[in-house]
Amino acid sequence: MILLVLSALTLAMAAGASMAWADEPAVTACSLPEGWTEIARRQPRYVVFGELHGTQQSPAFIGNLACALASRKQRVLVAIEQNARDNAVLQDAWRLPTARFGQALRLVGWNGRKDGIASEAMFGMVVHLHALKTTGLPIDIVAFNSDSAQEKHFPHLAGQGAHEAAQAENIHGATIRGRYDQVLVLVGNIHARRARHGEGAGSFDFMAARLAALGRVVTLNTRYAAGTAWNCLAKPGVTFTPGHPPPSDAIECGNHSVTSNSDLKRAPFIGLGAFPGEEPDTRYDGFFWLGPISGSPPLLPGE
Repeated sequence: MILLVLSALTLAMAAGASMAWADEPAVTACSLPEGWTEIARRQPRYVVFGELHGTQQSPAFIGNLACALASRKQRVLVAIEQNARDNAVLQDAWRLPTARFGQALRLVGWNGRKDGIASEAMFGMVVHLHALKTTGLPIDIVAFNSDSAQEKHFPHLAGQGAHEAAQAENIHGATIRGRYDQVLVLVGNIHARRARHGEGAGSFDFMAARLAALGRVVTLNTRYAAGTAWNCLAKPGVTFTPGHPPPSDAIECGNHSVTSNSDLKRAPFIGLGAFPGEEPDTRYDGFFWLGPISGSPPLLPGE
């Protein structure tokens, strides 16, 4: 166990307390989760963590892992599912001192978003990582989610293939610009799938599969015990017209109950292969277990 300087926000998040970011860092500890050694033996270029958006536990898990790796002198890049068009502003903020970082970060992709990608816990993780960086630990960050302009570079790809390809391109581009020992990608678990979606002309590869063509990938699906997650879901009975955006009143964002068939009653850990008691899931190389989950609301409520 290695004592490190982390942000006060991270301490609040780990305790499940109400979120309130602070400029002054506090002292806490981080350690490698059980199972990481097996991941490291594979020497992956990218480790993709497919999460359920809107929990406190998933960003805390990645923040702890990045902390532990960087403490061992490994240069770490953490890739987050914020829009790549905001990445230049994020990099400018990343160079700021601790006292100015939190306010600058609020301008990068959080304002007005109601989903779990813009949660208090995600914000806390990034503040945490920046606090570690200011102490001298080798941690960088990149926003990699694609937008419609970038997706036009892939007109030959069907369905959401262009979106997936653009995500992979952004992560790979950031990777080759730095000399990283570990690249940790936190993304919705659909994008973390290895398996090709669909058949024939309408099929496409998810982001993790696109990354696998650029470097060795280990991709992990989130698993958890029952709890809650802050996300945006279709209201019961609502129907959608293919090819058209959903009506504004058809989506409900909030802290929703999440069920689970399992409770391992274990601390968070990583496992390769099948989840205990289940058949192998060929879409992923393994899983990361979070235990009971709790929802994290948006940092800045939408208008």
